[in-house]
Amino acid sequence: MTPRRKRLFVVLGILGGVAASVSLAVMASRENLMFYFDPTQVVEGKAPLAKRFRIGGMVVKGSVERKPGDIEVQFVLTDFAHQVPVKYSGVLPDLFREGQGIIAHGTMSSSGAFVADEVLAKHDEKYMPPEVAASLKNKQTAAADPTPKGPTT
Repeated sequence: MTPRRKRLFVVLGILGGVAASVSLAVMASRENLMFYFDPTQVVEGKAPLAKRFRIGGMVVKGSVERKPGDIEVQFVLTDFAHQVPVKYSGVLPDLFREGQGIIAHGTMSSSGAFVADEVLAKHDEKYMPPEVAASLKNKQTAAADPTPKGPTT
């Protein structure tokens, strides 16, 4: 075998190894990717049923229900257009309260409720996660603008 051919096989081997490692990294990142959906998208069926995702919105005032001495809690999230019931079993963040924007990680159950395995709340009452803020702003703008969109005659 000539030296030129040996170098070709070494280069091809290195390229094959790099391609394999890149493809493994891409596959691993796809499995760990978690998308964000707002309550309207969940109600419209755009959220996956069997995969974990994030949902965000405002906790509806008066919707938090928990039994005394139990760590299971139920509440409702809204984006001011639609509402999604959320079930969570665990300790809520100290800053969780009604009327505040939160993000929850979990999956949809067959009953139509979001089953959260993690709930996140931020410390500043004026702070809202960027995804929730953008979603709520879009919903409020659409609700406040009653003019029809489209061609006029």
